[in-house]
Amino acid sequence: MQNIWVLVEHAEQGATSMSLELLTKARDLADKVEAFAWGPDTASLASELGLYGASKVYDAGDIGDALPGAPVASAIARQLAELAASPDAPEALLIGTSYDGRDIAGRLSAKIDRPVITNVVDLVVEDGELHALHAIFGGAQTATSRFTGAETSPAIFVVRAKSFAADQATTPVSCEVVPAPPGELDATNAARTIARHVEQQSGPKLDEAAVVVSGGRGLQQKENYSMIEELATALGGAPGASRAIVDAGWVPYSYQIGQTGKIVKPTLYIACGISGATQHMVGMKGAKNIVAINKDREAPIFSIADLGIVGDVQKVMPKLIDLLKSRGG
Repeated sequence: MQNIWVLVEHAEQGATSMSLELLTKARDLADKVEAFAWGPDTASLASELGLYGASKVYDAGDIGDALPGAPVASAIARQLAELAASPDAPEALLIGTSYDGRDIAGRLSAKIDRPVITNVVDLVVEDGELHALHAIFGGAQTATSRFTGAETSPAIFVVRAKSFAADQATTPVSCEVVPAPPGELDATNAARTIARHVEQQSGPKLDEAAVVVSGGRGLQQKENYSMIEELATALGGAPGASRAIVDAGWVPYSYQIGQTGKIVKPTLYIACGISGATQHMVGMKGAKNIVAINKDREAPIFSIADLGIVGDVQKVMPKLIDLLKSRGG
């Protein structure tokens, strides 16, 4: 393929890890990779994006307190229209499965009258076309889809986090910043952000941690979740949770791992009192090493675990924590 665009989102200190993952994959698929971003200082991202192979970043500008869906989708649509007859027009646009990404993808689809393929876990080129792979039935099977018809460019793909590893290019490129402001927005841009609340945390972010310790219903009561946090801290990792205890109000939604939560791929994942529902395993089975603690020896989590401990999590975890402390962990 000649040219692929990647929608880049900001993190606290640069592009999000998901954006860098998509740039890495785009670099493998196309001869040229370009980015589309927004914010008060998109130019500050240029050097980082160049390290990941992006030769150009289109800047939608500072959207202030507006939600990004309408202005960014409008900016992309306007730029696509300007490049319609140009060899610089992208053949595909990769967007991460974030709240903003999905909003932008949906609005862009409506504005340019193009379909969107979502829930993508891999992309391959066959006969010059991009084919998307999707995990179905909880990851037990993989389905392949592609766009057909004369008017399919650009092909819009919404890709799940942690589908690819983020790696810098062997030969970094100079990334040019090109202004790409939105067109008329009218009432579509009426929504405003009136307040922001940042959840305080210590240690690594859940979706970036090398070690994740996750708790489920086997903990039996909310107070026992402190063992999850203590073990995660001892291992220099991040605490996570199954949907069951998030729904029960034990921990915030930001802790949830699974199909409707975060996707994690740590070096070590410890599942404590989690039976292993399909929806949960979708979010963590890509971990390099999985340790499961559950008193039910028939629990599905053991089917993907590298090491299984059959026992009451409330008895096993205190001993594990004490052992780590005794070894200076």
